[in-house]
Amino acid sequence: MLALLAISLILFMMLGVPVAISIGLSSLLVLITNDIPLILLPQRMFAGADSFPLVAIPFFILAGNLLAKGNVSKRLVDFADSLLGFVKGGLSAVAILGSMFFAAISGSAAATTAAIGAPLIPEMENKGYEKVFASALIAASGTIGIIIPPSVPMILYAIIADQSVARLFMNGFLPGILMAVALMIIAIYRANKKDYPRGSKFDLRNIWDRFKESFWGLLTPIIILGGIFSGYFTPSEAAVIAVDYAVFVALFIYKDLKWKDIIKIVIDSGVTMSLIMLLIATSKVFSWVLANWQLPKIIASSVLGLTENTFLILLFINIIILIAGVFMETASALIILTPVFLPIVSSLGINLIHFGLIEIIGLSIGMITPPVAINIYVASSVSNLSMEKISRAILPMIAAMVITLLAVTYIPLMFY
Repeated sequence: MLALLAISLILFMMLGVPVAISIGLSSLLVLITNDIPLILLPQRMFAGADSFPLVAIPFFILAGNLLAKGNVSKRLVDFADSLLGFVKGGLSAVAILGSMFFAAISGSAAATTAAIGAPLIPEMENKGYEKVFASALIAASGTIGIIIPPSVPMILYAIIADQSVARLFMNGFLPGILMAVALMIIAIYRANKKDYPRGSKFDLRNIWDRFKESFWGLLTPIIILGGIFSGYFTPSEAAVIAVDYAVFVALFIYKDLKWKDIIKIVIDSGVTMSLIMLLIATSKVFSWVLANWQLPKIIASSVLGLTENTFLILLFINIIILIAGVFMETASALIILTPVFLPIVSSLGINLIHFGLIEIIGLSIGMITPPVAINIYVASSVSNLSMEKISRAILPMIAAMVITLLAVTYIPLMFY
């Protein structure tokens, strides 16, 4: 059954069948082969979608899109520039800090890349930065969008692994900061090597003015995460509040969107969410097949039979995650790999919150490794540069992110 499931899934994906459909078809083949009533398929699919925590995902996607389409990102970039623009190559640091700010609002790597790239790539080019470097840096820093909470992949992992969303969110800050620092080191080194100019001068009055302009955007993560961590509302309720707040800010505070714009954003977000929900629904059937034939347990026993060295097993898992990220979209890889890895890491006594962060960071790197590199696609569309050029320029940043992944893997500083 393991061979049939794995070979059919790989074959369908190689033929270009969408991942959600590939997962459903490979599971269906196993059901047919074993004469299991096919009524199980729709039953499991509906059961997979019938989950209260899943409510958070469409609303976080909608809130992020509402804020990304307005001028919130421009104000956040201006605030970041007032803080770090004075250093050599200051706009490079601003791109990373701006991505961190927007990551704490959107929960999406692609949205972060688009929101920060649109104002900054042209600005960096005008200031004398190489356009390809600016595009690569913003694509790489956009991956922070799914590491610093709120994060859609963290919600998915929490549901699959039966872990606390709030605990995952709480532990996502440190890895996100580590990744930002790693990218900032590369950016500042490059700036000094290429003699990139400084940005805004350090001026407390300017910082205060930019802070006031960006205040309503900066308040978003405080409301969302503050409410979750304090216990005032659940992540699902926080997501709904985030949408209400985003609409209020867009319409009545910044006034950069109209009702017709919001209707279009709602429709676009609904299309995105429908694809994710189909993936979740078919993955429930896939998970049932795995569990019914105890395939994760078989895989775990095989891996542990080769070695019980935790260091080597984690290295092996990281390699698989990185390879999966190259060829699969983040949510798809997360849904397929998590049920397989959980028995292995559980038997090793690894904290499942810690492992969730390892998996999400590893898959975030896949967002900038072609061919399935959504952040590079977004940066390419914003900058009008080819994917090939950006892919070459991004290699040092991938190396820095892999080092960050290994640091988080082997130095569990605060994961509980």
